[in-house]
Amino acid sequence: MKIGFFDSGLGGLTIMKAVAAMLPQFDYAYYGDTANLPYGDKPEEEIYRLTLEGVKYLFEQDCLLVIIACNTASAETARRIQNEFLSDNYPERKVLGIVVPTIEMMKYTTPTTVALIATKRTVESNKYLNELETSNNVMVSLTQIAAPELVPLIEMGEIEAASSQAINRIEAEAGESEVVVLGCSHYTQIKTALREHFGESIIILSQDEIIPDKLSNYLDRHQEISEKLTGEGARTVHLTEHRPDYDHQMGVFLGGVFMAD
Repeated sequence: MKIGFFDSGLGGLTIMKAVAAMLPQFDYAYYGDTANLPYGDKPEEEIYRLTLEGVKYLFEQDCLLVIIACNTASAETARRIQNEFLSDNYPERKVLGIVVPTIEMMKYTTPTTVALIATKRTVESNKYLNELETSNNVMVSLTQIAAPELVPLIEMGEIEAASSQAINRIEAEAGESEVVVLGCSHYTQIKTALREHFGESIIILSQDEIIPDKLSNYLDRHQEISEKLTGEGARTVHLTEHRPDYDHQMGVFLGGVFMAD
């Protein structure tokens, strides 16, 4: 059985690539809902419906475990799927989000001031703020920066423009934050430019560097799941809407030439 990744677009491919590099013994399937990109301005109920469609598809592709690699669809949506859908339909399958692991990693850096740059929907939903409070980490002061313009730029391959926009927003709105969390899987593509610009003055947390370790530890703790996973690192990609330029972008995100079905 496979490990599946769901995202609203192509950004989650970087997380799948990082996981596959750490855990090359498994097979992977990816579902990118490019027909409905972006999710950042959609209401929660629509996000839940679209995410559930993707999860169902990945289960049909023999995925035992699905990672919701989309911050907008993570937290509440992942928890709702876990509580309302899995128990009645797929009790043996697992769905995990990426917000909680990111919060856990944030705590290891022991900051008192953190800036989150994310989609409009992620910021308005207070997903990160709520998880911080749930994790008893209320001593952290969180500044949230909504940057809806970044995902379309990254999806078009305009990495330099997206990086410049992000830097401007962080400098204008992050204040004296010690840590900046890149709260969207697409933003993994701009982490290098941000680190080059801010140097050691700000810690940049990128989810492609967080999720592989967290997933590996999860599988170590849950041998009943890892023992059912098979394969040799094969990766398949399904996009709900394909554009010719996506083939190039997938090659950039995954390394080498790559085409989706």
